[in-house]
Amino acid sequence: DGMLSRKHIIEGLKNSLKRLQLDYVDVVFCHRFDSLTPLEEVCRAMNWCIENGLAHYWATSEWRASQIVDAFAICDKLGLIRPIADQCQYNMMSRQKMEDEYSYIFENYKYGTTTWSPLFSGVLSGKYVEKVEEGSRFDVFQNEAKFHKLIYTSNKESWDKKILALTELGKELGCSMPQLALAWCIRNPNVSTCIMGTSKVEQLLENLKALEIAPKLTPEIEEKIEAILQNSPEPEINWRTFELKEKTRKTLISNHKF
Repeated sequence: DGMLSRKHIIEGLKNSLKRLQLDYVDVVFCHRFDSLTPLEEVCRAMNWCIENGLAHYWATSEWRASQIVDAFAICDKLGLIRPIADQCQYNMMSRQKMEDEYSYIFENYKYGTTTWSPLFSGVLSGKYVEKVEEGSRFDVFQNEAKFHKLIYTSNKESWDKKILALTELGKELGCSMPQLALAWCIRNPNVSTCIMGTSKVEQLLENLKALEIAPKLTPEIEEKIEAILQNSPEPEINWRTFELKEKTRKTLISNHKF
């Protein structure tokens, strides 16, 4: 049976709670969509967990927007509790899902997010421009970060130019490259939570200063960042007028004060 079968969801959550020594969790995530289990079974099982006090809410993780909307429809039809958020990747180099695919569910369902990898496994800190240092994520967690490493290695020359240019822009704002990359993520109002990975306390404290940098990312600064990145998802076309709609992130930033 599938990973998100009723049996695995309920048994898995109960066993996790034992290990955590908790009676319940606030949110339980369905990590990755399970094509082997009927979606109705997943929705019913998650609802059972909530109704029986094992969790307060349920959420998706790296699901497609169409799969999330299907879950909404099933929950509404059966009187079940809808999922509340998705845990998706979002950073300066991975923008398609957050800024294009999910735009409909943000606008129409106010769906939340717990975004991950704001630094693309450390790439956007700039520390790999020269070499892979001993003890870094690409060194210690080679298996976990292998896909990010492969993508970065394939694009290293062009990405490094962007990272160095962004680092210089960060200096103008009085921040480091990691702080700029983190601030850029949380500046998007559709980012409910940004998950960071740090190996040192000093690193954590330094990265938290991104909260002070985010308000400095005005539409003007955003334009400068876009000019460096040049990877914003293509805007939709209004096929009645043949005009391009505004790019999602630009519109969001313009209409939202951090």
